[in-house]
Amino acid sequence: MVKGKLIVISAPSGCGKTTIAKAILEKHPEVLFSVSATTRPIRSGETNGKDYFFLTKQEFESRIKAGDLVEWEKIYENYYGTLKSEIHKALDRGRSMIFDVDVKGALSIRRNFPKDSVIIFIKPPSMEILTKRLENRKTENSETLKRRLDRVPMELDQGFKFDFQVVNDDLEKAIAEVDGIVQKNL
Repeated sequence: MVKGKLIVISAPSGCGKTTIAKAILEKHPEVLFSVSATTRPIRSGETNGKDYFFLTKQEFESRIKAGDLVEWEKIYENYYGTLKSEIHKALDRGRSMIFDVDVKGALSIRRNFPKDSVIIFIKPPSMEILTKRLENRKTENSETLKRRLDRVPMELDQGFKFDFQVVNDDLEKAIAEVDGIVQKNL
């Protein structure tokens, strides 16, 4: 039976990981998207079960206790995680899956699925450009923006543990580079 691969894309907030993941999915419709679970509020235009599984804090904590998550973390007062059942469902069917997760989540997926995963870290061209990208998104207040930026040095440090690092200084070039990695690993 053909074995699926777990393609994990990670980066600090504002580096383009979601945009890159969506572009890869368009180029590879046979690859499934891993929908993460979260307790953060749903944003305009998002759909439950498609963008995230939106859970209450109590539901998420029950899932943690039950061991239902391959990785989870509390970031900015909200939980984020990946349901084991979704990964096993894909791999059992020989399907590959793409992940758009934070750095610690990516490393946890690698620990749990070392032979099945390829982890790709998206780097910003500079802190200045990353700060501008986050400010221009206008999705966070100044306190949340500061917390996101305070986390970046740790994330950049962890990026060296990834299989591949791609600098997103030009979105189309970054997408092409990630697509090349994906094609070699599917």
